[in-house]
Amino acid sequence: MLPIVAVVGRPNVGKSTLVNRIVGGRPAVTEEMPGVTRDRREFRAEWVGREFLVVDTGGWELKPGEPIVSEIRQQAEAALAAADVIVYVTDATAGVSDDDAGVIRMLRSADAPIVFAANKVDDASKERLIDDLWSMGIGEPFPVSAFHGRGVGDLLDRIVELLPESDEPPPQDDLARLAIIGRPNVGKSTLLNQMLGEQRVIVSEVPGTTRDPIDTVVELDGEVYRLIDTAGIRRKPKITEDADFYAVLRAREVLESADVALLIIDAVDGVTHQDQRIAAEVVEAGVSLVIVLNKWDLIDDETREVMERSLGDRFGFVSWAPVIRISALTGARTKRIPGAIRYVLETREHRIGTGEFNRLVREWTGAHPPPVRKGRRPRILYAVQAGVAPPTFIMFVGGGELGPDYLRFLEGRLRGVEDFTGAPVRVIARRRERRPE
Repeated sequence: MLPIVAVVGRPNVGKSTLVNRIVGGRPAVTEEMPGVTRDRREFRAEWVGREFLVVDTGGWELKPGEPIVSEIRQQAEAALAAADVIVYVTDATAGVSDDDAGVIRMLRSADAPIVFAANKVDDASKERLIDDLWSMGIGEPFPVSAFHGRGVGDLLDRIVELLPESDEPPPQDDLARLAIIGRPNVGKSTLLNQMLGEQRVIVSEVPGTTRDPIDTVVELDGEVYRLIDTAGIRRKPKITEDADFYAVLRAREVLESADVALLIIDAVDGVTHQDQRIAAEVVEAGVSLVIVLNKWDLIDDETREVMERSLGDRFGFVSWAPVIRISALTGARTKRIPGAIRYVLETREHRIGTGEFNRLVREWTGAHPPPVRKGRRPRILYAVQAGVAPPTFIMFVGGGELGPDYLRFLEGRLRGVEDFTGAPVRVIARRRERRPE
């Protein structure tokens, strides 16, 4: 395992900005308001040849006023328990507060060494602000500006000095990537906690609690995966805060790199138009799909019948995706999920021999020739499976053009003879250019 560096502090002191500066890019959501970071998140970082994990946490408050703030504090404390080095961040321009004193008491009970980052020291004229911070009794304050990058190199040098020695090479992450996606408040984080067997992600009835993708490694039925819980994907008119906008953007970025998407549907609400849109995004991204009907225990038999009909009507375009009916809260039937994941990962890699595939194509086109388009009937000259993950097939065509309707027909025939359960299948037409005489 890589050594762990936990970044902690009061709300709105620049912890996520510092994490972004250390990692490079903008993987953590930041905004000029307290409480944007809610769960603890892990990022891989490197400095002068040393790799480590940076854990970004929510702001710690001495007297949290809301239940969700209390849970944010618990997440920060859990990060400290696993840390090899702790980076305590404070706002040098704000002085010492009661919340700072509370965090210091918590830090003194931790076993890991502490690096003190005095943030928002944007230029040399503000360095005098750190004089008062020595009184906190946790060592030398490092003046930094996470926003501008000033002093971050010196801070990283100190962090690396304190990392435990390790002769093991850094692990290669070739794990299959699972994305938990869906609308806000359908039970994504509850399912993630159920699968992990711990309260890793804050669960609240307030929609939009998860804003950052939560990235972790999990073992399910003996198989190890990288599991990502994303922010709820909303329609654009519902996105009112900048943090929500970037959270949705990153959720879609996660989907682009995933191998399997667990699309969580609220069985109480039924399949909505937004659920359809998200499923369409999964197909467009070439990601394998498992549909998970959550809260199945909360609906009666009559509602279940309506739900089943709705599922067939609204998800007809992904009828090839397996459907699992669960209760994420109680764990009922969640044990079926690992088997479904394993199965769709296998079908995602399925190949058909070129000779057999061309024989099938000739059989299908002989029985149902492509329709005439613009006065010309297209003819499939040759067909080949060009790739897997997702399975991709190319039809080299002469004469007229193959329309989308006929490509869907070929996909249907293909699924009828080969098992591509859970995998989006791409059938692409390419015109065969005439050779120059």
